[in-house]
Formats: sequence, C-alpha cells, structure tokens
Amino acid sequence: MSKKFNSFQSLVYSTNPEAMKEEEPEIVETLDPKDQKLLVKLDSKKRAGKTVTLITGFVGNDDDLNSLGKKLKTKCGTGGSVKDGEIIIQGDYKTKIVDWLREWGYVKTK
Repeated sequence: MSKKFNSFQSLVYSTNPEAMKEEEPEIVETLDPKDQKLLVKLDSKKRAGKTVTLITGFVGNDDDLNSLGKKLKTKCGTGGSVKDGEIIIQGDYKTKIVDWLREWGYVKTK
C-alpha cells in the first residue's frame, strides 16, 4: 500500500501577528575614512602556506567595503576577496596598503 502525502501536514497557523513578521536588514551607515580604525595584518592560516594581507575593522555597509576591496586589489594588481567583513588581498602588501589607506584618509590604520 502506498501512503498519500497530505500537503497540509506541515501547515502552521498562528494568531500571533508577530509570528509572520520578517526582520528588516539592519542598515549600517559607513563611517568617514578618518573615523575608521582599520587593522592590516599578514595571515597564512588555513591557506596552504600562502600569505595574504587581511584588512579588518571596517564599519559600514557591504557596498562600501566591496568598493574599498576592489580599489585595493586593483592598486596591488592581484586577486583577493571580501568575506565576513574582511578584505583579503593575495600576497604580502601590508606596508603598501597601510600607506595607501592613510593617503586615502584612513588615518587610524595600523
């Protein structure tokens, strides 16, 4: 014998008006470059021994972070990505990136 699947078995009904509200994404306003506290460091963990330059501490929306990441990748002439609020640049560009960021107004860069 075959069982018929009842599509209403997974239906949930609630009288609570809060139950179906979708959370709106939090809008993060990007700080001015002079207020950003960026940390630039080298890392090779979980990267098969390859060195990358990590830029962390950016406060702002994802579009501005992606824009800064693209600008740095272009300036370095190398690959990289932006993940989890970090900019990852392939290779050792720490001193160059710190100099460029300070030149662009990110004065609290270490």
